[in-house]
Amino acid sequence: MYMTLTFIVLVGISVLSSSPLLNTRSHNIYRIAPILQRTKVGLDLCPTCINEAVEVLNILLNAVLDEGILATCNSLCGIVANKTGSKLLGEICALACDAFGLDEFIKEIIKLDLDPIWYCEMAKMCPINDHGDAKFTNFHVSPTTGPRKTKFILDCSFVTKNGTGTGMLTLTLIYPNKQSAATDFLLEAQKPGSYIERIPIDVIEPNCDPSRGLCDDWPVGTYNVTAEICNGECGSHHPHSATYDMGKASFTVTK
Repeated sequence: MYMTLTFIVLVGISVLSSSPLLNTRSHNIYRIAPILQRTKVGLDLCPTCINEAVEVLNILLNAVLDEGILATCNSLCGIVANKTGSKLLGEICALACDAFGLDEFIKEIIKLDLDPIWYCEMAKMCPINDHGDAKFTNFHVSPTTGPRKTKFILDCSFVTKNGTGTGMLTLTLIYPNKQSAATDFLLEAQKPGSYIERIPIDVIEPNCDPSRGLCDDWPVGTYNVTAEICNGECGSHHPHSATYDMGKASFTVTK
C-alpha cells in the first residue's frame, strides 16, 4: 500500500510551501478560513517571503557552489533577482544577508540550516514576538466516528494573551497501520485574542491505479492526531522558536 499525504499552504487564508519548514501538500487535509477576521501584525510581505523562500534558498546554495564566495550581499542576492525575475526577492535576500553578515549568511546556506521563517524574520519581513503565547481551547475531532467519505473536522482553535510571533501549526496523523503523515500551516503573527482554526480531514474512498500498484487508502480503524502550535518553525533550534502548546485527539473510520 502506498499512501500520500500533503499539505496546503494558505496564509490568512495562509501560505505554506514544501521546505525545511513545511511538509508536502494534500487535498485531503486543508484549512478553513477562520470565522473571526484576523488582525494582522505588520506588513503582509511575510507570507510572500516564506512562500518563495525555498526557491530562493536553493538558488543561493547553487550560486555559492557554482560561483564560490561572492564579494558582497548585493552581488550574491543579485543572482536571486536575476534567476527569479523579481527585484523584491533580491531585495529581501539582501536584507537577510546584511542582517547575518555575508560570511555567516553563506555558512548557513552551505549548512542547509536556514528555515523559511527564520530567514524571513532576519530579513524583517515577518514580525518577531519572543514573549508570545498560545493555548488550544477546544482541541477535538468531530464526528469521532464515521465511514469513508466522512469529512472529519479538527477544531484546533486557540487563545493568546500576549499575541504570537510568526509561527506554524503542525499536524501529525498516525494511521491504524502505524504509518504517519505530517502537514504544516503558516500562522502569521497575531495580536492577543481568540482565533478559530478548523481543519477538515476528508476520508475518501480508495483511489487505486492497478497498472502502477499504487493506492491512496484510508484503512478502517483509529487515527491519532497530534498538533503543535509554535513560535517559528516547530522543532527548530534557531532563535525566536518555541512550542506554545500541543493537542491530541483521535477519530475512527468504520468501513
